[in-house]
Amino acid sequence: MRIGTPGFIPARLTEIRHARRIPSRAALARRIESSASSVSRWEDDDSDQTPDPAMLVRMAGELHVRPEYFLRDTYESDRPTFLRSLSSTLVRDLAYQKAQMQWLHEASYIISHYVDLPEVDIPDVLAGTDYTQLRDEDIEQIALDLRRHWNLGEGPSGDIVALMERIGIIVATIPMNTTKLDGLCSWSPIDGRPHVLLATDKMSFPRRQMDAAHELAHAVLHRAVPAEEFEANLRVIERQAFRLGSAFLMPSTSYPHEVRRCSLAVLASLKERWRVSIKAQIKRLSDLDIIPEELSRQLYKLYSAKGWSKGEPLDQHWPIQQPRALRDSLNLIVDNGVRSKADLLATEFTISATDVELLCGLSPGWFERDAAEVVTLKHGRLDGEILPQGEGQIIAFPDRHRR
Repeated sequence: MRIGTPGFIPARLTEIRHARRIPSRAALARRIESSASSVSRWEDDDSDQTPDPAMLVRMAGELHVRPEYFLRDTYESDRPTFLRSLSSTLVRDLAYQKAQMQWLHEASYIISHYVDLPEVDIPDVLAGTDYTQLRDEDIEQIALDLRRHWNLGEGPSGDIVALMERIGIIVATIPMNTTKLDGLCSWSPIDGRPHVLLATDKMSFPRRQMDAAHELAHAVLHRAVPAEEFEANLRVIERQAFRLGSAFLMPSTSYPHEVRRCSLAVLASLKERWRVSIKAQIKRLSDLDIIPEELSRQLYKLYSAKGWSKGEPLDQHWPIQQPRALRDSLNLIVDNGVRSKADLLATEFTISATDVELLCGLSPGWFERDAAEVVTLKHGRLDGEILPQGEGQIIAFPDRHRR
């Protein structure tokens, strides 16, 4: 039997340590003025020792969570979290992103108690086929089938993040503080809904499009991948996601017909229409065998010589829209008086207001601002005109929460 705080969840201590980028148990022990051996025992599921109530409160204050945080189960999925890389990414960066993903699962689950989020609309494109058996031509056809299913036509796709939210995927964007990770895809342990985290580091709209399409591809193709296969088949899984993401953004039935000749100038002009990076276009043309390997190498060399690896033309030409589903849901909950901001922080969320604002796309300080008051206009005279009973004029107030 545990001693200390009844109901303490050791995995929560590990999760918050990763989420706060605390590199080791010893480092955490120094912050809370305890011993590394004590922290190790508290994180150990097999240990019968937990922090006493006073230490629990101290840890919560130091780590910017409510004490109740340590008494709730984690929202860790039993399915693998899909990442771009394992070997070249620092362990603590991976741990940080996985912890943030678990928080995103929790936040969306809390919000779903009050708001009907869009139903997941991802067709079963595999139809019983194992993902490892997919050929390139299968993936090309899947991209076209998805576009038809979502009524996108064969031209430029529009904002992929907006599409993902429309089909029921929860999307959040956060700084990842590393160039090794561009995005993650995971599934909720509660309802199986796909969740995607995208990086905001060094961001441009074309890069956001490709990152989002890549994670969308994971949501479509790899939901049933067993955790034990993830590392062993990572190269295949990632290649499929890149291929489907590219095929979705640049359909084989339309995009290639607009490539009059293969030069960087032509690809730059196509970037303005398709909003896909020049580098991604070179790869796409190579994958479709439209340009030979030698020409693709030459284009890559010229691309590097122009210094475009650090930034392409038009990269900052388009604004980057932020995910809206969680943000709009919280505004809806508060503005309709279902729950107050203070209530949400005191009874629902156990992480800090800053953490919720970041994950849900709220403006900084949103929890500190008063909610808009709902007022009703009286019937009567308006600018000298008598309004009939039962009629009125709708006045649009600016949305103070939109960015």
